Parts: sequence; C-alpha cells; structure tokens
Amino acid sequence: MIAIIEKVYQFLWGDWIVLPLPGGSSFRLSLLVLILIPAGIWFTIRTRFLPIRLFPDMLHTLFEKKGKAEGESHNSTLSALQTLIVSTATRVGMGNLVGVVAAISAGGAGAVFWMWVTALIGSSTAFVEATLAQIYKEKDPVYGGYRGGPAYYMHRFIQERRGGKKKRYVGISVLFAISGLICWCGISQVISNSVTSAFHNAFHIPPIYTTVVLVALAAVIIFRKTATVKVLDVLVPVMAGCYFLITVILICMNFSALPGVFSRIFEEAFGIRQAVAGGLGTVVMNGVKRGLFSNEAGSGSAPCAAAAAESDQPVKLGLTQALGVFIDTIVICSCTAMIMLLTPESLTEGAVGMELLQAAMGYHLGQFGVIFIAATLWLFSFSTFLGILYYARSNISYLFGDGMLPQNLYKVLALVMMFIGGLAAYTVVWDLGDVGVGLMTVFNIIMLYPMSGIAMKALKSYETEKKNRKKG
Repeated sequence: MIAIIEKVYQFLWGDWIVLPLPGGSSFRLSLLVLILIPAGIWFTIRTRFLPIRLFPDMLHTLFEKKGKAEGESHNSTLSALQTLIVSTATRVGMGNLVGVVAAISAGGAGAVFWMWVTALIGSSTAFVEATLAQIYKEKDPVYGGYRGGPAYYMHRFIQERRGGKKKRYVGISVLFAISGLICWCGISQVISNSVTSAFHNAFHIPPIYTTVVLVALAAVIIFRKTATVKVLDVLVPVMAGCYFLITVILICMNFSALPGVFSRIFEEAFGIRQAVAGGLGTVVMNGVKRGLFSNEAGSGSAPCAAAAAESDQPVKLGLTQALGVFIDTIVICSCTAMIMLLTPESLTEGAVGMELLQAAMGYHLGQFGVIFIAATLWLFSFSTFLGILYYARSNISYLFGDGMLPQNLYKVLALVMMFIGGLAAYTVVWDLGDVGVGLMTVFNIIMLYPMSGIAMKALKSYETEKKNRKKG
C-alpha cells in the first residue's frame, strides 16, 4: 500500500518535463502544474480577463442578502459572504505561512511575483468551478439548504450527455468524492502536527496536551449541525483581519525599506540576478507551485461551499470564489512574504519552516511575535479543519446516501487522524493528503474543459442582465 501511494505521489507531483535554461537552471514541471496553468490561462482568456474586468462585481456580491431555499428555514442556506468565509477557512492555512516561507527560501523574493501571477489566472478557474457548482446544486435533506460540488456537476453533466437516464453513480464523480475524503483525512493529521509543533516551540507545551484540547474543541463544534458555519463566521474574519493588521503595522514600521523589497521582488522575478546564478527556473516554479496549491483553484474543494448558497445568479457565487483566490494569495500570502522580506537575511539564515517565520516575527515584535505566529497558525489550521469537514458533507452523501451515520463516522475518523497527527508525523499520511488533492484536481480539470461553456453562457446572461439594468 505504501509503495502504491508513493508511486501515485510521484506520478502527480514528480517532474514530468525538465526544460534546461541558460546558467544551469531548469524548469521542472509536474503533472499538476501542466494541468492547472494551461487551464487557468484558457479560462482567463475565455472570460475576457474576468478577475480584472469584474473585480468591482466580486466585491458587490458580498453585500447581497442571503436567499431562502423553498421549504427551508432561512438558516439552511448560506449567503455569498458565508461561502467565501468557509472557502477562505480552508484556503488560508499552513500554506500561507510555512508554504510561503518555503517558496521564498528556495526561490528567493521573485517567487512572490509568480505567486501573484498564478492567483490572477487561478481566480478564473475558481470562477468556472464555483459557477458550475451553483448551476448543478441540489436540495440537501441531511443538513438542509443545498449541496453540490464537482461530484454532483460531473454526475449531472455526464448523465445529460447520455440521454438523461438517471444513474446512482458516475465513475469520475465517485473517484473525485473518494479522493476528496482521502485528502481531507490526511490534512487532518498535518493540521494537528503543525499546531502542536508551533505551540511546543512557543510555549513549551507537551504535544499531548495541545492535541487533546484541539480534538475536544473540534468535536464539540463538528457534531452540531449548524455550529461549523457559525464558528467560521467569527473565526475567519478575526484571524485574517488580525494577521493583515499586524502586517500593515510592520510595513509602516519599516516603510523606508519597502521600495527595496518591491525592487527585489521584481528584479528576482525575471532573473536579473538569478539568470546569472542559474536559479531562474527555481524562482518561477516555486512561486507558481505555491500560488497553485495555496489558493486551491481547480482542486474542486471550494465549489462544495459555493453550491450551498441561494442566489438569483450562479455567476455571483463564481465571482465570490474568484475573490477568495485574491484574498488567499494576493493578501494573506503577501503578508507572510512581507514579514520575511523585511527581516535581515542574516537573522533567518539556517532556519526553516515555522522556526524561520517565528524568527522573523521575533525580529519585528520580540517574543510577542513568536507567540502571535503560534496563535495564528492555530487559528488558520483549526479553521481549515472545520472547513474541510464542511466540504466532506456533500461527498459523503454522494457516496453513501442521505443519513447522519456516514457523516458522523467520517467525523470520528477525521478526529482520530487529528489525534494521531498531533503526537507524531507520519510521512505516508502526509503523502496521502497530497495524493488526494492531486487526484481531485486531475478529475475536476478534466471535466471543467467540456463544461466551461455552461459557465460562459451563465456569465453572458449575467452581463446582459447587468447592461439592461443600467439602461433601464
């Protein structure tokens, strides 16, 4: 089993193409990069650069009132803002902290620029998948309101193409749902391990104590039907807002150094220094990979939240999720990058991962900075756990039918994984999480190409209606 997991991991994440560059550098392209980058570029062109053109609309959709599903209580459905909060909970996690640190450590400041570029094209992919989730959503008899996501829109699309004859399962939908559940179980372990390590470094708290508290708190929330979204409604704005505010304060404290930081980002992005040293490929690919796998655009996760909303226009939820990619990469990842790049390199030399980020924050804010990063990681990671279990709901229902027993059994499994991960890191389980998200992305992108025309029709309808309102 371990050998199979490792082979699939290498198939998805290993180097498929190696392009040599002058100076001894090279572009190393994995299957996931080869799938996601062309998809993002294609959808950006098809939507006529939607992330830039309709950015004001993205902001406007957040302030629309929540709809009400027929025959459901007003609390059963989510507003556009709530779907953004749930998806942001899972996007904004360890990748925004440790992942960005790793990208800059390996690729230099220029990696930040390529993270921004990736967010720009990734938001178009996020728009397409979230719009499809809205179009193909269905009533949720288990939790109330609506449910959906890739497993559902793939199923309905293939069913319609085959004459409309109803089927219980469609192969690619089953594969996506299973991959998602595998991924989210693996992530549960990674989350707890990162939190216990950060708290041990900051407060010298034994991992067992942190783990017990983490699991107990999670259990209290996830076994109540409506508690997850309510907690995230409070937790996500607070954690993202505080992190952004601290970064703004640090930037103001180091304002004179800011021009030098941006100059370094753009110079290294295009290899003015790296091309000579043979590191241009490393700069670009580290930024691209970090951007892709931090914002999750194309993986099919966020559409599980987008489908839960009630809206008069499916496109509005697509725009909301496109904005989520901006928040994750342009805002939160950039916050971490600024913390790193405003710190003298001599003070972080030799440090890696969370230790490196805590050292950077220690330079800026002393011991408070070390504690703040530990607390931030806890909030980011805990919200990610709640978010992925929200995503899991629709996939469990697709595979096992409408009932609370399968839902609760999966929650217990996730809690067990969280407990195990808090005490020790098992590499094979971490790889299993990466395999899960990789397979989700492959299955999802395969179907987004033929289905994207449906999202484009919805976009055209939205823009026509918008023009008519202005004329009227």
